[in-house]
Amino acid sequence: MIFEQLIREVKDFPKPGINFRDITPVLQDPTGFKEVIDAFTDRYKAKNIQGIVAIESRGFLIAAPMAIELELPLLLIRKKGKLPFETKTVTYDLEYGTDSLEMHVDSISDTDNLVLIDDLMATGGTLAAAAKLIEDLGGIVLEVGVIIELIDLKGREKLKRIPVHSLCKI
Repeated sequence: MIFEQLIREVKDFPKPGINFRDITPVLQDPTGFKEVIDAFTDRYKAKNIQGIVAIESRGFLIAAPMAIELELPLLLIRKKGKLPFETKTVTYDLEYGTDSLEMHVDSISDTDNLVLIDDLMATGGTLAAAAKLIEDLGGIVLEVGVIIELIDLKGREKLKRIPVHSLCKI
């Protein structure tokens, strides 16, 4: 696949010892970007889903064209304090401290089958917190979809029973 060749590795970002996987070149290449969107929409078009949930911010870039193509609602998960209406919050542990994610309380109906999209799965902490937030609001996460899965970090283990679909594994 073309998009895999476009993923850039940036050494020592955001701190020494971290090798960041940058999807910016994928987004800048219409063929590679379309390939990513097509791969996800082809996978989910025949599934019984009622919405696409995206995690701020790179997840928005992938989920928005998917939602349009699949004619489904785009549901946003953002960092704490960024959404203007009443929200539900989940707080989760980071390597050094905690972080919080929020979603509007009226985003999800009970029993909505949803797909959770982000650009990358590393340790799985953010995706697990997002899945918990969706479930706390009554939704069902049928699958997590990511462009890149960093397999050595074993993020799937944090998601336990939720299937993960990654377009490439590094």
